[in-house]
Amino acid sequence: MSLPVLGAALTIEDLPAHADWLRALPRDLELQSFVDAEVLNGDWHPRAQEAKRLLDGHEGRLGIHGPFWGLSLASYDPDVRAVVRKRMDQALDVCAALDASMVVIHSPLTTWGYNHRGLYPSDTARMQEAMRDTLEGALTRADGMGVTFVLENIEDKDPAERATLCAALGWKALALSVDTGHANYAHGSTGAPPVDFYIRAAGERLGHVHLQDTDGYADRHWQVGHGNIRWESVFAALGAITANPRLIIELRDKAGVIPSANYLRSLGLAQ
Repeated sequence: MSLPVLGAALTIEDLPAHADWLRALPRDLELQSFVDAEVLNGDWHPRAQEAKRLLDGHEGRLGIHGPFWGLSLASYDPDVRAVVRKRMDQALDVCAALDASMVVIHSPLTTWGYNHRGLYPSDTARMQEAMRDTLEGALTRADGMGVTFVLENIEDKDPAERATLCAALGWKALALSVDTGHANYAHGSTGAPPVDFYIRAAGERLGHVHLQDTDGYADRHWQVGHGNIRWESVFAALGAITANPRLIIELRDKAGVIPSANYLRSLGLAQ
């Protein structure tokens, strides 16, 4: 069986330096140039056209990271939800312009929420209804476009809790994402399970993975192999499912993307 093919999270400015690597195999790409409100509220179409020009000949799957700064997908404030709905629609506009098929969005779950779960019995239903109000329109539109939203763990302490939220929305145009660094932060700092448990909990609903390394204390986005994540266990968990998630190397220093891929290849885990 062939090894899984790695992709990367890059901005438009990063594409020239990674062009040969991206074209050597059908590597999936996540563009991260459309997350800021200032970009989405402005004329971003020239940037989208530049991205398409630079990606000529790219054969991997294309997605974007959706807007997230200052946003919650499950705000109890209806005015805040209206802003988030607008941002989700803008993300889909970008997907239409790029012919992209995936949007990464952030889980609203928090450590505070985990520690208070059950103390306020109405909170779970209230969160689900707020998330439904926020996302239902965007998910319906995405379904018609062939676009999938993937819900990424942020502070999530329980690896399975995001699935409960997604199930409440019927899974329509919605899948799960696992960020290995976020999971390792939760494991090291909040007592969550190790990273591979997040992969196993997502199972066949896993559509996307952010690969980054950390020390378990903060969201480092270090080069793979520079932290303490047990990568053999992560890829063993990936190998136990039949889903075909996008494996996206997401680093703070993009110069580490290709070395990270080479490191995982040296372990016989990916290519």
